[in-house]
Amino acid sequence: MATGTLLGGAVSADAEPRLVAGGEERAATIAAGDPRYDAFLRGDNHRFVGRPDHVRVATSTRQVVDAVSEAVARGRRIAVRSGGHGWEDFTTSSDIKVLLDLSLMDQVQFDRSKRAFSIEPGTTLGEAYRSLYSRWGVAFPGGDCPEVGVGGHIVGGGHGPLSRRFGATVDYLHAVEVVVVDRSGRARAVVASRDRHDPNRELWWAHTGGGGGNFGIVTKYWLRDPDVASADPTALLPKPPARWLVGDLMWRWDSLTEQAFHALVREHGAWFERNSSAHSPYANLSGWLVLGHRAGGFVSLTAMIDDSLPDAAGLLNAHFGEITARMGVAPVVDRRQSVPWLYRMTYPGAGKWGDRDTRRYKAKSAFLRKAYSDGQISTLYRYLDGAAPANPNALVILLPAGGRVNSVPAGATALAHRGSVLKMICGASWRTEAEDAANLAWVRGLYRDLYADSGGVPVPGEASEGAYINYADADLADPVWNASGAPWTSLYYQGNYPRLQAVKKRWDPRDVFRHALSVRLPD
Repeated sequence: MATGTLLGGAVSADAEPRLVAGGEERAATIAAGDPRYDAFLRGDNHRFVGRPDHVRVATSTRQVVDAVSEAVARGRRIAVRSGGHGWEDFTTSSDIKVLLDLSLMDQVQFDRSKRAFSIEPGTTLGEAYRSLYSRWGVAFPGGDCPEVGVGGHIVGGGHGPLSRRFGATVDYLHAVEVVVVDRSGRARAVVASRDRHDPNRELWWAHTGGGGGNFGIVTKYWLRDPDVASADPTALLPKPPARWLVGDLMWRWDSLTEQAFHALVREHGAWFERNSSAHSPYANLSGWLVLGHRAGGFVSLTAMIDDSLPDAAGLLNAHFGEITARMGVAPVVDRRQSVPWLYRMTYPGAGKWGDRDTRRYKAKSAFLRKAYSDGQISTLYRYLDGAAPANPNALVILLPAGGRVNSVPAGATALAHRGSVLKMICGASWRTEAEDAANLAWVRGLYRDLYADSGGVPVPGEASEGAYINYADADLADPVWNASGAPWTSLYYQGNYPRLQAVKKRWDPRDVFRHALSVRLPD
C-alpha cells in the first residue's frame, strides 16, 4: 500500500487563523470564561483536574494537524484525550496548556481500498462494537467497558472477554494514521501499516502496545485479520458469539472463612494455569473473580462462554465445579442465563469504579504467569477482610489472560505480555478529597505487600509478567513504591523498550508527546 505524509501545515506564533488547509473550519476553541470550559477539565478520574489555556475540540485530521502545529509554534505543551478514562494525570497535569479533545471523531467505516475497518479515536468501545456487529456481524477482541475510548485502548494493546479465543486487539491492527512532529517542529499526518515493505512500519509496530501519548496523535485505526485474504468485510474480523451463556456465583463475606477464601483464590489461579492453551476448549471461556472488600459484603465469580458450543453448559459447570470444590461454603447466588453478546458488551455503566459521584480512584495492575502463592493469598485476605478504610468500592479483580494472546511472539507487537494466564487489577474508588490519603495508602500497601518478595512490584520472571500500560500507574516509576531495581519500563514493555525508544527518536525527536510514563528519548 502507499504510505507517507498526508497533510502538513504550520501556524505562526502571531496568527489566529479561522480556517485550516483546504478552507476547512478550525477545531472549536474553548477557553476559560466559556460556559463549556469546566465540562472539559475532568476525565473519568476526578482526582485529577486540569486547567489548560484552552481546549480544542477536533472533528478531522486536518484540524488535529492545525492544533498541533499551533501549539508547537507557540511553545505550548499539548495533550490529547479521546475517551478520558486514563487512570493518571496524563491529560490534566499543570504544565499542559492545550488539551486536544477527539471525542467527536467517532466514525466507523469499511475502507475498501485497505480492505479494513477504519475507526476514529473518539469512538467508544461500545459504539465500535455496535457498529461493527450491526452492519457486518463482526467484532474485535477489546475491553468490556463500553464507555472507554478506542483512541487510548487500542494503542495500549487491548484485552477483553474475547481475547482468549481471538487474541489481543492489536493482533488485528492493520494500519494507523498518526499526527507527528518532526525535528523542525512541523506537524503532519502519516499512515503506517503492518506491510513489511512499508517504510513507516516501525511506527505501526509502536502502536501495537506502546501506549498512548508517546509518538503522536492517532486520528484513525484500521483493523482487519492479517490471516484472511478477502475483500468481504464480513470475513475480515472475528465473528463474536451470538449469545453468551453467563454464570454468576456470589458468596457473602460473613460466610467465608479464611480457608474458604484461600481455596477459592488458589483453585481459580490453578484452573487458569491448566486451561490457558489456545487449543483448549476453555479458550472460549472468559470471566472474572471479584474479591470485594468485606465492607462491600460479597465475593463473586463470573464466567461466560459461547452459548452455541455443543457442551457450553457442561464446560461452564465444570469450570465452576473445579474452582469451588475445596471451599466448603455454598454460594448465596448461583445463576445461569443466556444473553446476547452485543447487549453484554454495550450495557451502559459497565466497568465503572463506583457510581457517577464516586469518581476518585487509584488502581494498579499485574500480569500473572502462575497462580498466587499461599503467602500472597494471605496478603489479599488481610487487606480485604476489614482493613481500613472500610470502603465497599475497594476490590481485587482477577481476569483471564492466555489463550490465543499467548500464541503471538512477544516481539511481534509492542505488547510484550504473551505468557500470562491471569491479569490482576486492585483498586478503590471514593467520593471526596478528604478520603484520598486513606484510600491511596490501602491500594499502595496492598500492592507493595502482595509483591514484597520482588520489591513491591510484579517484576517479570517465573511468576509475574509486569503490568499493563493501559492501566497506567505512575507509582511504578517512583522508588518509594518500586524498590525492585527493575525500571518501570521493564514492567510495561520488557525487552521491547529499546525498540520503542528508537521509534520515539525518529517520530517524536522533540519529545512533544510526553507524560509521566511516556517512552523516553534514548541517551
